[in-house]
Amino acid sequence: MSPDLRARARGVQLLVLDVDGVLTDGRLYYSASGDELKAFNIRDGLGLKLLRATGVEVALVTGRSSRAVELRAENLGVRYVFQGVSDKLAVFEQLLKRLRLNATAAAAMGDDLPDLPVLRRCGLAACVPEAPAVVRSHSHYVADRPGGGGAVREVCELVMAAQGTLETGMQEFLK
Repeated sequence: MSPDLRARARGVQLLVLDVDGVLTDGRLYYSASGDELKAFNIRDGLGLKLLRATGVEVALVTGRSSRAVELRAENLGVRYVFQGVSDKLAVFEQLLKRLRLNATAAAAMGDDLPDLPVLRRCGLAACVPEAPAVVRSHSHYVADRPGGGGAVREVCELVMAAQGTLETGMQEFLK
């Protein structure tokens, strides 16, 4: 990890995530009855639980609305969920104000153009490797793992490693 990336990750107190293409692989599934289905990666979920246990808040900010997102957030204990958002930057600014944080204390992870305003404003911008070149060029970190396939876990572990909490978080599993 470069010194700049480590410094950015060390100060993270909030991780803001897009959903489709970040927590999922970006594909949309519909049942015969028209219900939207999403597949989430269990390792991403554990990464978020470990990160939250260190005191870092997590927020989901997505342009789409889905009951599956609500259920996943509930399962992970994520309190801040914003769906159907057309202006992600406005929601990001409101969240910073609510949590009394500076933008430099926030990390964000996205996968496409609607995420750019937040990625350009936050202290640590991350994206999935499938993101368009312009999104990757505005990111401080491009995950090795794909969206919906461990990319979020990578960012959680990066933040925890920079903050010195990764080993502590894993201790419960190394007994």
